[in-house]
Amino acid sequence: MATIGDFDPLNSTVPATKIEITVSCRNLLDMDTFSKSDPVVVLYVQGLGTKEWREFGRTEVIDNTLNPDFVRKFVLDFFFEEKQNLRFDAYNVDTRSSNLSKHDFLGQMFCTLGEIIGSTGSRLERTLSGIPGKKCGSIIFTAEELSNCRDIATMQLCANKLDKKDFFGKSDPFLVFYRSNEDGTFTICHKTEVIKNNLNPVWQPFTIPVRALCNGDYDRTVKVDVYDWDRDGSHDFIGEFTTSYRELSRGQSQFNVYEVLNPKKKGKKKKYVNSGTVTLLSFKVESECTFVDFIRGGTQLNFTVAIDFTASNGNPSQPTSLHYMSPYQMNAYAMALKAVGEIIQDYDSDKLFPAYGFGAKLPPDGKISHAFPMNSNTENPNCVAIEGVLEAYFQSLRTVQLYGPTNFAPVISQVARCAAEVTDGSQYFVLLMITDGVISDMDQTKEAVVNAAGLPMSIIIVGVGPAEFDAMEELDGDEVRVSSRGRFAERDIVQFVPFRDYIDRSGNQVLSMARLAKDVLAEIPEQLLSFMKTRGLEPRPPLPAASDSPSMSTTIPAPKQSKKHA
Repeated sequence: MATIGDFDPLNSTVPATKIEITVSCRNLLDMDTFSKSDPVVVLYVQGLGTKEWREFGRTEVIDNTLNPDFVRKFVLDFFFEEKQNLRFDAYNVDTRSSNLSKHDFLGQMFCTLGEIIGSTGSRLERTLSGIPGKKCGSIIFTAEELSNCRDIATMQLCANKLDKKDFFGKSDPFLVFYRSNEDGTFTICHKTEVIKNNLNPVWQPFTIPVRALCNGDYDRTVKVDVYDWDRDGSHDFIGEFTTSYRELSRGQSQFNVYEVLNPKKKGKKKKYVNSGTVTLLSFKVESECTFVDFIRGGTQLNFTVAIDFTASNGNPSQPTSLHYMSPYQMNAYAMALKAVGEIIQDYDSDKLFPAYGFGAKLPPDGKISHAFPMNSNTENPNCVAIEGVLEAYFQSLRTVQLYGPTNFAPVISQVARCAAEVTDGSQYFVLLMITDGVISDMDQTKEAVVNAAGLPMSIIIVGVGPAEFDAMEELDGDEVRVSSRGRFAERDIVQFVPFRDYIDRSGNQVLSMARLAKDVLAEIPEQLLSFMKTRGLEPRPPLPAASDSPSMSTTIPAPKQSKKHA
């Protein structure tokens, strides 16, 4: 049985949404002598943290065309926090065999699901390749979110004549909801509050995403367990019943009065009828705006990087340094930067990222800076794509002197100033800070976070190395919202993680990076939505599809410079 302890709905394996991908091809190679090719497209997905490709599905075969528009769609679970690598292979079908090696290869294309969703109008066109010396034509994708994924269900239930479990009083009942999985197991998806000392409880209405309840399958079994709460956690099982989203959606009716059955009691007592009943009092479904709605409407994620160049990291030329530039593998800073950046860059059309260092002495005069452009260009701190950021990072290690102290507030305030200028929902800023130690300006940092919490902005802090990061937890407002001078942050916008918790013991860097990205990026969609909701901002209509995306990003200004548009 699934446990009924604490659970985190954000970390359950329910996708953010389901995405339907439509595929077309243009100007495919003609492999047939007396007619045109008979194309099919095969989709492969790559396992998280592995190099293994597995076939996900195939389109139908369309006879005698070099410009197919396939009817059969691919429906994929979308996880913003994962880099979902896809491969599309095109073939000319010659025989009835399902063995692809018996058909003519027409070309292939690699991309991520995020690239398709993040493209203008969620339309991505790329050239096919893979046959030396041949032009293989192009492949076109359009992505659409399946509507049932945005549905939010609100329901209320009550119970009648539940079994008495407590010796000196009545039961303290609560309900636990589980959705069934395809392998026959159950995953917890909601717990009601406990009603003390009552055999006829009425629980408060609660809201749950429909995808969390049934993952888009309206007839999937939903199991509900009824428990009597005990202080020591050994809750007494009263009974269970099953239903489905489709059944619940009928609302209050005779169909939605459920007998609570305890199999053990039923087996032992001949006259056993039930352990009470549970009745659905109300059920309604509303559609909410989703992260994908905003991305399709043109909202850009503006990604900024800030890296700790303080002396506590150690001499970059020594293997003991956290900044060590090994010719054989990436250091922790580079791994964290690449893991997070490679996912976010899919949602930024121009791929220009401001990248800053802090805590170093700069040439030629040795002045200490807490927000210096790593590319040494004070006029334009932008780097091209994540590879450009990595290049600037390694270049800085060769030219600056690691020093101190570890001040966070200057970079946070700088990005916040930029975010304050674009509060119409068209842009959302994500600042990644990577550090090895304790923050020197904690009071100023708290104030900067509180000020930034009302802006379209999120802050990711990754701690690298063996230091104790207890003070960082204060900034991550999951438990207690960060405060400064008696003011509490309007939203929780900081996510902190120590990288050491994600390092794969076998030394698999790809897996370590995938685990890190999955955890630190999981909260970004909800943080973006919370900002939009508090400001009453609606997604714009989806942008018209175009082959070339316009440049919409905004760079972070250098100190005392006016804001620049890329």
